[in-house]
Amino acid sequence: MKSLDRLIKCFRRLQGVGPRQAERFALHFLRAPESEVAEFTDALLKMRANVHYCPICFSYSEGSLCEICSDSSRDFGLLCVVEEPKDIEAIEKTGSYNGVYHVLHGSISAIDGRGAEELKIKELVSRIENSEQEIREVIIATNPDTEGESTSLYLADILRGLVGKISRLGYGMPLGGHIDYMDELTLAHSLKGRTKI
Repeated sequence: MKSLDRLIKCFRRLQGVGPRQAERFALHFLRAPESEVAEFTDALLKMRANVHYCPICFSYSEGSLCEICSDSSRDFGLLCVVEEPKDIEAIEKTGSYNGVYHVLHGSISAIDGRGAEELKIKELVSRIENSEQEIREVIIATNPDTEGESTSLYLADILRGLVGKISRLGYGMPLGGHIDYMDELTLAHSLKGRTKI
């Protein structure tokens, strides 16, 4: 069945979805009531139409700015640099951080052919240089894997002299892990134990 096979192939494109899970998803929608399928497709289309990058931090937003960048109670002198928008949610769950964020949308990876120019690094430098409020500290919160470490070293090198303090998340997190998989306690300790680089 061409239509069913096409839907299974679409689900297979989702990160972490294997062939059996993709087939289960497709069969679920085949059996689901028309209203559920309509709700799913409507949510997907509305998300594509309404969600965009925040022009300041490059996280996802439905408004002109994301919730964090538009929150005047945040400490705009403290800037945490993360690889992906999902990393923000993981850090926010700890309740240990009240600064703002900058999303790179990836990490430097020679193996994948992804260089610094493909990330939001120019935007980060411009943000720091043109900030109305002095940025006292940049916390580099890239993943503690090879790509994250390379990105961290690169950022520390280009940001030196632009901000008073550059720090890295503490190593309470396991090497090779990803921020969005960390429990709140480990992530909270990592934030508190961050080190200057």
